[in-house]
Amino acid sequence: MNSTFSNHPDATPDSRNVSEMLSRLTPKLENIVAMFRKGMPTPEATMAFETDLEACWREGCRDLVEAEYNDIEPAVIQDCPVRMRLAGEEYKRRPKSPNHIGTLFGPIRLERYRYEALEPGERGIFPLEMHLGIDAGLATPALAERIGLQAVDHTQQQVLNWLERDHNLKWSTESLRKLTAALSEGLSGFRQSAQEKKILDLLRQAEKSKGRHKPVLAVGRDGIMVPMRHGAHQEASTGTISVLDRRGKRLGTVYVGQMPESGQGTLSDQLTSLLRGVLAKWEGCSLCYVYVTDAGNHPQEYYEKVLKKMVDPQRPGSLIGWQWIVDFWHACCYLTKLREGLFGDSPEGWRWFKRMRQWLRDRKNGIIDVLRSATQYYNGVKEIEAAREKKFWEGYNYLRKYARRMAYARYRKEGKPIGSGVTEAACKTVFTQRLKQSGMRWEVEGGQVIVNLRVLKLSGVWREAFREYQRSRPLPVCKHIGSCREQKPQNLKNAA
Repeated sequence: MNSTFSNHPDATPDSRNVSEMLSRLTPKLENIVAMFRKGMPTPEATMAFETDLEACWREGCRDLVEAEYNDIEPAVIQDCPVRMRLAGEEYKRRPKSPNHIGTLFGPIRLERYRYEALEPGERGIFPLEMHLGIDAGLATPALAERIGLQAVDHTQQQVLNWLERDHNLKWSTESLRKLTAALSEGLSGFRQSAQEKKILDLLRQAEKSKGRHKPVLAVGRDGIMVPMRHGAHQEASTGTISVLDRRGKRLGTVYVGQMPESGQGTLSDQLTSLLRGVLAKWEGCSLCYVYVTDAGNHPQEYYEKVLKKMVDPQRPGSLIGWQWIVDFWHACCYLTKLREGLFGDSPEGWRWFKRMRQWLRDRKNGIIDVLRSATQYYNGVKEIEAAREKKFWEGYNYLRKYARRMAYARYRKEGKPIGSGVTEAACKTVFTQRLKQSGMRWEVEGGQVIVNLRVLKLSGVWREAFREYQRSRPLPVCKHIGSCREQKPQNLKNAA
C-alpha cells in the first residue's frame, strides 16, 4: 500500500471482516443446503440450489469488499494526511462523502475523504478511489475490465442488461458511456507498446520456423463506410500488420482503426509509428516487407509518401525497400470488367474469365498474357455497345497501369501474400460487426471509443494493455502527515 495509508493503525492484517462475513453467511448457506436435501433432486431444484448458493455467496463477498475498502482510510479525519500532492498540485483534506461503486459482487457504498485543490479552479481528488483504481468514479478495475470487454462486442442496452442481471447494477446510458470513454482513453496510451511486443514475438516465432523463405512483415489498409448520426455514411479506415513464417503461413495480425477523418491522417500516423517502433527494436534475421492493398487513393498515397521513403533503422542511410502488391482479388474485379465489356454475361465470357484468372495467378507473365488475350478479343469484335466499351477500357487501363505490381506467380513462389483478405476482414471485424448493426448511427467520438477497445481485443493485446494501464495510474503522495504520525491532534479548520 502507498504511504498515504500504510501507517494507519487499522491497516494491520486481521480476520475481523472475514470472520464477520462468514458468521453471517454460514446460517444462510446451511439453510439453502437443508432445503435442497429435503426435496427430490429435479432439474428445477438443482438450478434453484445453485442459483441460491451463488446469490448468497455474492452477497457475502459484496459485504466483505465494502467493509475492507471502507476500512482503508482512517475513521477520524485528524488521522488523515493534512495535505496531498498529485502531478505537482497540492490538495487539502475535507470530510468524508459517500459514493456508490460497482464491483464484481454488486454495488457498494464507499465512504472516502475528499481533498480540495489549493489552486482555484482545479478539481478535487479522492485518494482512496485512486488507490483502489476506481474508473470514472464508477467501478473497480475488475468490473471495469469486464464492462470494457462486453462493450467491445455488445450494444449499450445489452451491456446494461448484463450489468443488472449479473452484477445487480442499474446504470444509466450516461454512466456506461463515461466508463467506456475512460477505459478507451486510458488503454489507448498502451496500445502501441503492447502491439509492438506482440509483433516482435510473432517475428521471433517466424524466425525459428522451418521453410525456404524469409519471414514476411505484411502491411495493409482499407476503408469502409459507416453510418453517421448527422449525414450520410462516411469512410472509416483500418490498418493491419501481419507476420508470415518461412512457409508463408500467417502467424498473427494486429489492428488499428479510425472513425471517418478527412485524409485519414490519424490512421497513417498510428500505422507508421507502430511500424517504426517494431523495426527499431527488431534485431533478428532479415525480413521481407510487403504492402498488400487495392490501388485506392489513400493506400497509394501512403505507399508513395511513407513506406517508399522509410529508412531502415538497422542500416542508417538505406531504405527498407517495401514491395507494394496490388490485391489479387481486387485485380480480379477489373478482370470482371474486361469480361463484361467483351462478352457481356455469356457463358463464353465466364469461361474466358476463369482461364484468365488462373493465368493471372499462376503464369510467370500472367498479367501480360491476360492483356494480350483481352486485346485480341477486343480487336475481333465488330461492334460493341458504349456501356460495355466503357467497362472494357476501365478494366484494361487499371490492369495495365498496375501490371508491375501483379507478378502473383513470383510473389507466391517467394512466400509473399497476394491478397489483402486479412485487411478486408478487419473492416468487418473492427467496424461492421459492432458499428453497423440495424438502426445504428454514430458520432465520431463515440464510435472511436468502441474502435479503440476493439482493436486491443482483436489484436490479442487487451490483457497486456490493461495491466500496463493499471500500473501507470498516478497515485497521490502524502505532503503533510496527520496526527497518527505523532503530530498534535488537528481539527479540520486548523488542518486546512
